[in-house]
Amino acid sequence: MAQIKVYGIKENLNRIKSKLSDIIHSCVVETLNLPMDKRFHRFFPLDRSDFFFPPDRSDNYTIIEISMFEGRSAEAKKQLIRLLFERIGKEMHISAQDIEITISETPKHHWSIRGKPGDELMLSYKVEM
Repeated sequence: MAQIKVYGIKENLNRIKSKLSDIIHSCVVETLNLPMDKRFHRFFPLDRSDFFFPPDRSDNYTIIEISMFEGRSAEAKKQLIRLLFERIGKEMHISAQDIEITISETPKHHWSIRGKPGDELMLSYKVEM
């Protein structure tokens, strides 16, 4: 399970969110082995007056927050981060300076999906990797 939030300046984020979602999902599927049909993305296009960031970032500055079950190795998470930077840079022409990624892990029993605690679910994919 992974849920993803993406923040950026409204004028820029709205233009690219569909393609960016495709890129993010391809990276998550490839590195975390999530099924293709498990896409949970939310986009938060912000007015400039609601999005403060340092002057060394451009209007392309984008924050990606990934929340997922705990259990993946540090190397799996690093691989995801590297692939996101690589593909977003190559396909969206957004510099690494303008991308910020955070991963938060939660114990399965802190999630509830389909009416059950996460640790009671039968998942179609492996989390421990």
